[in-house]
Amino acid sequence: MRTELAAVLPWPGLRRGSTVAVHGSVSLLFAVLAEATARGSWAAVVGLPGLGLVAAAEAGVEIARLALVPRPGGDPVGVIAALLDGVDLVVVGGPHRLPESDARRLSARARNRGSVLVPFGEWPGAEVRLRCTQGRWSGVGDGHGYLREREITVQAAGRGAASRPRTCRLLLPGRGGPVSEVREGPAVLRPVAG
Repeated sequence: MRTELAAVLPWPGLRRGSTVAVHGSVSLLFAVLAEATARGSWAAVVGLPGLGLVAAAEAGVEIARLALVPRPGGDPVGVIAALLDGVDLVVVGGPHRLPESDARRLSARARNRGSVLVPFGEWPGAEVRLRCTQGRWSGVGDGHGYLREREITVQAAGRGAASRPRTCRLLLPGRGGPVSEVREGPAVLRPVAG
């Protein structure tokens, strides 16, 4: 896990056998995938047909280590279970469409197989929930220019070791695409009115 994101997790990275839900930010999802695939892990994304591969690559995801199943057909639970058996990290889009009993069985399968299950949205029993808040874009001048980076706050909460909420501030995307940490500028001294 990137050092920038590891600060909000209760473990020193994504722990094998865990379920880590990502809420509301594809950029945050890409940041989670980027470090895993860069370190040689294989990942699969199920049920996110609109996922942008160019954006994923720009965010640092190693596309050659990413399998896509945009539409898992009539047995999405079977597809996800099979992927958990052979892939290090499995992202599940549209988890709200799965019955809670199936979601819990898939989390148990990830635990037993040593995979990381990453639902993109609410998931019953997720050990950690990552959520972006307080986004602020920069780069555009007075009506012209390009968006360059977005400063966000990532909140993590969950159960067990993740029951103590944590936050960190990141640039997501940072300059050039991948996630980076927020660097505080030098303090500005202002004259004090007497």
